[in-house]
Amino acid sequence: MIQIQQLAKSFAIGKQNKLSDSEKNDVRFGGDRFHSVRNVSFDCAAGEVLGLLGPNGAGKTTTLRMLSTALQPDNGAVMIDGQDVIKNPLQARKRIGFLSSSTGLYGRLTARENIAYFGRLHGMAETELNQRIEELLTLLSMHEFANRRADNMSTGMKQKTAIARAVVHSPKVVILDEPTTGLDIMTVQTVLDFIQSLKQQGTPVIFSTHHLDEVATLCDRVVVINHGVSAFNGSLNEFRELTGSGDLRQSFLQVIQREAV
Repeated sequence: MIQIQQLAKSFAIGKQNKLSDSEKNDVRFGGDRFHSVRNVSFDCAAGEVLGLLGPNGAGKTTTLRMLSTALQPDNGAVMIDGQDVIKNPLQARKRIGFLSSSTGLYGRLTARENIAYFGRLHGMAETELNQRIEELLTLLSMHEFANRRADNMSTGMKQKTAIARAVVHSPKVVILDEPTTGLDIMTVQTVLDFIQSLKQQGTPVIFSTHHLDEVATLCDRVVVINHGVSAFNGSLNEFRELTGSGDLRQSFLQVIQREAV
C-alpha cells in the first residue's frame, strides 16, 4: 500500500523570467516561487489501480516524481508498506517501479540488455534476472525485438522496454507517467493488459493519463489534481456519480470547473 499525505513542492522563479498575464493570475505563483504542488493526498491499496487525472501543468508529473524519490518534497509524507520514502529513499527505491514521461533508454544497448542492466543495479542474481526478463518479454510481447538496439526501435518498442526495465525487480508499487501516450492501438492494449496483470498480482499501480477510457477499463480509484491540489479523491463509482449521466468526461469537467470557482 502507498499513502500520500499533504505533498507540496515549489520551485524558484528566476528574476529574468517575466510572468505572462495568465501566470500572474495563477494561484500557484507567489513571490519568487512557483508552487507546482500545494496539497496532494491520496492512497492506493494492494490490488488497486489509481488513475491520476488533471489538465496539463496541474502538478501530476511533479507529484509522481516525488513519489518515485526523484524529487524531494517541501512538505508532506509518502509511505510504502510502512516505509518512509522521504526519510529512507534508498530503501524505498527498491520497492518502487517508476516509468517517467521519457524512456531514457541506452541507445547502444538492446532491449534485453537495457532490462538486464537495471536488474543488476537492483542486485538481482543472474538466474533470477534471466527468468524475470523472459517473463517480461512474454507479458509485453517483446520477443521479436528483444535483441534490437534501442536506437533502432519504434516508439512502442521503446515504451515496452522502459516499462519492463521499471518493473524488472518486481516492485511493491508501480508508478507510470502517461504510459500509453503516442502508442498505436495494439501497443496500448499490451500495456493495459500488463497493468491488469499487476493488479491481479496485488501490486498497487498509480498512473497518470488523459485517456478516460483507460480509467474506465482499469481504475478502482481516481484522483484529479488541479492547480497543485487534489481536487477529487475517491472511487471510480464516486467519480461517475458526480454527474447524473455517469460520463467520466463530464465528471472531470465538473471537478475542474468547481475548483476554478
